[in-house]
Amino acid sequence: MGVFVITKRDNGQYKFSFDTRRKKTIFTSISLKRKSDCEQMIEAMRQNIANLTYTRNRRASGKLFFRISSGGFVLATSRNFNTEFSMKKAMDDVLKYLPKGEIIDFSENDFVFPPLEDEVDEDAVLETEL
Repeated sequence: MGVFVITKRDNGQYKFSFDTRRKKTIFTSISLKRKSDCEQMIEAMRQNIANLTYTRNRRASGKLFFRISSGGFVLATSRNFNTEFSMKKAMDDVLKYLPKGEIIDFSENDFVFPPLEDEVDEDAVLETEL
């Protein structure tokens, strides 16, 4: 399975990544101005997956990566891969899991888990022990 993760960049713009269930990023989108732009692009990618173009590339370091585009416009860039096989597997995973990928939004909260109610104040504990 795959999951889309929407986050906010330091410059205030939004992006999404497509990650495996093992929490490994396959690709990251371009920067977008609004969270709704991310949602619209995800939906467009789902509906037009057969029309997306995958361009294989090699970095100066020798690492492999691919770009996903539509109509000549780059939508996303993959992570780096060491082998053609691993890159091909990631591309196959995109084709297989992208249409059903769940969307998780981490753009609003920096820390999504609430603090524990029984959280211990370590400074208070240290003072009483002295």
